[in-house]
Amino acid sequence: MEADTGLRDSLRAALAPLGAAGAAALAERIDRCLTEPTGERRWRRLVSEALREPLPYTRIPFAVHRLCFAAAYAGRSAESPPAPAWTPAMESAGESNARRLARAVGVDGVAALHRWSVEHRAAFWQRTCDLLAIDFRGRPGPPRRDGRWFPDARLNIAEQCLRGPGDGADGGRPAVVYRARDGGPLMAVSRAELARLARAVAGHCRARGLRPGARVALYLPMTVEAVAAYLGVILAGCAVVSIADSFAAPQVAVRLRITGASLAIVATATYQRLLDAAPDLAAVVVGDLPDGRAPRGADTAWQQVVTGGTVAGGPSPSRAVVRPACAHTNILFSSGTTGDPKAIPWTHLTPIKCAADALLLHDVRPDDVLAWPTSLGWMMGPWLIYAALLNGAALALYYPGPKGADFGRFVRDAGVTMLGLVPTLVRIWRRSRCMEGIDWSRIRRFSSTGECSDPDDQLYLMGLAGYRPVIEYCGGTEIGGGYLSATMDQPAAPAAFATPAFGIDVAIRDEQGRPAGNGELFLVPPSIGLSTELLNQDHHHVYLAGTPTAGGAPLRRHGDHVEQLPGGYYRAHGRVDDTMNLSGIKVSAAEIERALAGVDGVGECAAVAVPDRGGGPDRLVVFAAPARPMPDPLPALQRALAERLNPLFKIAEVRLVDALPRTASNKVMRRELRAAYAEP
Repeated sequence: MEADTGLRDSLRAALAPLGAAGAAALAERIDRCLTEPTGERRWRRLVSEALREPLPYTRIPFAVHRLCFAAAYAGRSAESPPAPAWTPAMESAGESNARRLARAVGVDGVAALHRWSVEHRAAFWQRTCDLLAIDFRGRPGPPRRDGRWFPDARLNIAEQCLRGPGDGADGGRPAVVYRARDGGPLMAVSRAELARLARAVAGHCRARGLRPGARVALYLPMTVEAVAAYLGVILAGCAVVSIADSFAAPQVAVRLRITGASLAIVATATYQRLLDAAPDLAAVVVGDLPDGRAPRGADTAWQQVVTGGTVAGGPSPSRAVVRPACAHTNILFSSGTTGDPKAIPWTHLTPIKCAADALLLHDVRPDDVLAWPTSLGWMMGPWLIYAALLNGAALALYYPGPKGADFGRFVRDAGVTMLGLVPTLVRIWRRSRCMEGIDWSRIRRFSSTGECSDPDDQLYLMGLAGYRPVIEYCGGTEIGGGYLSATMDQPAAPAAFATPAFGIDVAIRDEQGRPAGNGELFLVPPSIGLSTELLNQDHHHVYLAGTPTAGGAPLRRHGDHVEQLPGGYYRAHGRVDDTMNLSGIKVSAAEIERALAGVDGVGECAAVAVPDRGGGPDRLVVFAAPARPMPDPLPALQRALAERLNPLFKIAEVRLVDALPRTASNKVMRRELRAAYAEP
């Protein structure tokens, strides 16, 4: 073998699980590939000749993949772009959506298209709306100085989602494919049936007397009913209040208080928590209540809504309620560093940002099937609906959850072509190896967001599908999508972003506000998707007050720590403030600490997110000052966090301290705690 002795020995050990004959055959193929000069050509040959065939690539131990990747790029200069595990040369799907747009506007390549999109923002967004066939009533007009786009336009974005061929039987594609239980049949819902369900929900809202602008809370998992309810509320001219189905009653009550919802649509599993949070709020209940329990008199069963009955007996409206482009469609929540979560309104234009990122960054096409384990309580739930339906694609829903092999088989059976996830999920799959051996050959790309990625985990993920790219995608609820991304037109390096999103620009600044290659990332407005108001906080104070300037205009605060890499790539390093991402959900330290307050024996505590020493998503560490001697407060604190805030949030470690460090104004010094944790 021409590789050095250290690599040879490491490969021999890594290949051992294949048995003597299999290990020898694969070692010989690897040896032939290593005759190529180091770099992308060597890696492509390793993938095609050794890591894919003739053994099923998911049977080859990941240690072999990792060693081959290292050997392919041995000696790569630190001044070079990050090493890619996928390149466009490994793609055979023809010209991408982004390339077609670049050619249409007379530029060449992703970098040139991005530059054109930020230098001609109004033209870019008008072109994008044309590509998505957005049907405006009235002239869209140029953006205003306050950041509002298309001020004279009117539309209903849910109506746009439901247009097109409706029935798979007559040649149209399904709008939704789903599996409701492990091992259950694969089901499909046509666009016509989804439209019928959504119109029934809209009719129910109207029959209840809800006027345009009224708010309806959706507190249920991501199911066909949830998608139909979401679109139906918007069809009626109302606004969805997104509440994660995992939230406990106190957190539900906070969100209902902020938004003043007039109605809730809930699942049987969330019905009692809704009653605990808001006893007087009427609800539509999806599914049968346990023990044969009947809904309250003010409530309505989902089946009654969708079979034509309404509280007033009236018919469903035949037309969507057309609203100003700036009218609210969705209230989502994103935590700040203190106090209540920020209530961020989406408008009828925000979905255009979702769909544009899907079209140009993820190269979504009408024959795609998009799966993303998520809920309507996180922005990726609405994002998935718009990314799929506004681009004519289908979305795939698996009700039991994504952690086991049954989910992997659903991805295979549903013909998923784009699988989105949070990095924590990849780590779970890698440790359990539950997805190995499942045919994911239909997947054309993955997408990853919500947390910082670990390069090894992402390399593992790419290998599960025979090396398809991961579109690293970083953004936020207040953006309606991403500001950094990978694309299908640029080499995909594990855990790295390749470009700012089209139509928006970014600037990195150090602590003094000076341009830097490693520091806090700010956005360069304007762009469709950027929020212009908050329901419960001062928008200007949160995003613009005191920020550095560029060209005399204030940059927009986002709060992520980002490093620029050679070749135009970027890497994210987490939050610069005290907001953290746990299981792909933004939450503030203050919210966690409130949930942990009053646990027996714990005097006070502080929550911090610390980087995993092996890379990847942050870990939640709680510093606790006990009120009395106690052996291990972790179980009690974890139980309180699950019951009072969210069972998805897991405490990685509890450290006992005599007292929390505080400033002169009595604020907890969380940065000092993070620094203390990082010390060996």
